[in-house]
Amino acid sequence: MKIYAHRGVASLYPENTLVAFQAAARMKCDGIELDVQLTKDGVPVVIHDETLDRTTDGTGWVKDFVYEELRKFNASYKFGEQFGHCPIPTLEEVCNFISHTSITLNIELKNEIVSYPTLEEKVYDLIHSYKLKDQVVISSFNHESLKHFRSITKDVQTAVLTENTIENTVDYILNLGASGYHPNFSTVTRELVKELDRCRIAVRPYTVNEPQVMQKFRDWGVESVITDYPQLMFTEPLR
Repeated sequence: MKIYAHRGVASLYPENTLVAFQAAARMKCDGIELDVQLTKDGVPVVIHDETLDRTTDGTGWVKDFVYEELRKFNASYKFGEQFGHCPIPTLEEVCNFISHTSITLNIELKNEIVSYPTLEEKVYDLIHSYKLKDQVVISSFNHESLKHFRSITKDVQTAVLTENTIENTVDYILNLGASGYHPNFSTVTRELVKELDRCRIAVRPYTVNEPQVMQKFRDWGVESVITDYPQLMFTEPLR
């Protein structure tokens, strides 16, 4: 079973920062999950919330700042002086980092609340520029955005991200041209895993933070899990 570090190693490092992604690489995680939005001047940046308030020492909407303004905010302020000043990274900085590794990058398009025209195109351009098409999975709660991304390219994997159970799951995923399913872990059943596996659809539940749940999914043959605690996979005695 593969391990994706959710927003980097978010349990130990400032989420969605380069130090968190570098930690995931040191832990030899198979993948990194992150979130992408656009600044006021159209720069793809890596941050989960649509506002700055929870994860940085700034306040306001990401979309209302140009990137040079965003760089001034500290994404590690909750950690005191432990990591110094960690700016909100650009997706390009992350792509450059990933291009020197074998890590898979799960890019979540954060556009279900704020509409970001051209987000899909800008993300694809960076994937193409850094030759990462075989190292990237695109996901989103906005399934129209996934459909739009598939209209741009069919060379990059996409995955349906969902909080709730989807009826006729296989048909729904295939109709979107996706090859992956990223459900809330609490909605996953053994039967669903078997069904999706038969159709060669990769199941990557989020956010799996309990060792016993990780072990259950491993026993079920789940392809990957997305977790805040990848370190548990290396320190907990799994069967």
